[in-house]
Formats: sequence, structure tokens, C-alpha cells
Amino acid sequence: MRAVTRTSRSLLALVAVCLSAGACGVPADQTPRDLDRPRPASGSNTPAPDGFGTAIERLYLIRDGSLARTLRRVPAPPTPQQMLTDLLAGPTTAEQQDGLSSALSTMRINGMTVNQRRATVAINEPPDQAARSDEILAYGQIVCTLTSQGADVGTVSFTSAGRPLGVPRGDGSLSTQPLTIADYASLLDP
Repeated sequence: MRAVTRTSRSLLALVAVCLSAGACGVPADQTPRDLDRPRPASGSNTPAPDGFGTAIERLYLIRDGSLARTLRRVPAPPTPQQMLTDLLAGPTTAEQQDGLSSALSTMRINGMTVNQRRATVAINEPPDQAARSDEILAYGQIVCTLTSQGADVGTVSFTSAGRPLGVPRGDGSLSTQPLTIADYASLLDP
């Protein structure tokens, strides 16, 4: 009887080893194939492919003369600097196909600092300082984007050559005061 019990135990152990070894493997494909939408490398600053990423980045782009909120999936919560960089890079190909554009193509930004939830954006004025018709939308894009994440930036101010810069609000009036998304509410896409 002991011989049968030992044999049964040995047989059960052998079956368990075979089953666990077979269950751990990943079957090999017969031919090479492309993987669908690979995840971006960890720490990447580029938007994740559609449907990937654990964080949402809110950017404001332009659609039909209004500020339109655009959501992008990114690998990690974006910093204010990353948001500004992504905004300045403009819409992705898919966003362009969806009718989105940017009014920031000619704006030159020298830098940004964030202190006590106030972002200060340094603007390099164009040499002729000519006003553009889409200037209100350009400043609105920056203000709405930077204040849209909530926790890091509550207001945005602008400077040029180290001095406060009066920028147009949504109603066309100039302001050197800190701005919020409320200053551009009349321009938001419904």
C-alpha cells in the first residue's frame, strides 16, 4: 500500500509540475507581427496613444473662433511647464482633423515661473509690436490651459522685458492683473 501511495504522490507531483510549466509560457506566433499601440516609455513627455496613459492633460485649442478644451491621455500628471510646452507644440494630427488649431504660432515665450499658484509667463513681443486679430485667443489658450488642472496654477500673469504686460481678456479689455479661465468665459466653446 505504501508503494502505491508513493507512486500516486510522485505522479501527482509530476502532473502539477507539467501543468504549471505549461501555464506559465506565452505561445509564440508563427510569423512576426506589429503590436497594437505600444505604450510610451516611462517618463516620456509625449502624449500617450489614444486610450493609454493614467493621467489627463487639458489643453485649450481653437475651433471656429472659440476656445475648445481638448483632453489628452498622458503617462503621468503634467506639470505646468509640460502643459505649456504641449500647448505651444500645437494640435496633434488627429486634433487637426477634428478641426482644432492654435493661435500661438507666432507668439514667442521666453519662460514661465510658478510661485504660490500664480504662473508668470514671459512674452517676447514681436519686433513691430503689431496686434494680431487672434491675440485674445492666444492669451486665452495659455490662461485656460494653465489653470485647467486646478492644483498647480490658479492665476496667470504675463510680463515682457521684466515688466507687467497688459493682455486682452475675453471682452477685449486689457489687464495687467492675474487672469483666470473666467476672464475668457465668453470665448469658451459651448
